Amino acid sequence: MGDALVTSQRLADGAAIIDVRGELDVTTVSAFRNLLVDTITRERPARVVIDMRNVTFMDSTGIGALVVGYNTAHDVGADFVVRNPSRFVHRQLHITGLTEVFGLPAGAPGASPRNRHATSG
Repeated sequence: MGDALVTSQRLADGAAIIDVRGELDVTTVSAFRNLLVDTITRERPARVVIDMRNVTFMDSTGIGALVVGYNTAHDVGADFVVRNPSRFVHRQLHITGLTEVFGLPAGAPGASPRNRHATSG
């Protein structure tokens, strides 16, 4: 369907940052999943951070790859979080019930807080 660009870097504190850009779908997910699993198993970081700010589309295969990454990180004792999800990604994770698993707020993306205080005049 589209293209995804995936890059990784290691921070001084031992965290592995994986930056994903573009579309994460059936045609691009294998490269992402392979990099994710390889980075976790080879480098054994203390924390894995997936930055998804620039992901424009993600289908169920992308969600599956995140779950594989989460499980792989759990197996080596690493924390796994998704950071800066695009609105589309956050919505997909919210719908599937995975926001809290990946360290994200549970609320729907773009939802404004409701005014819970009545004002008197």
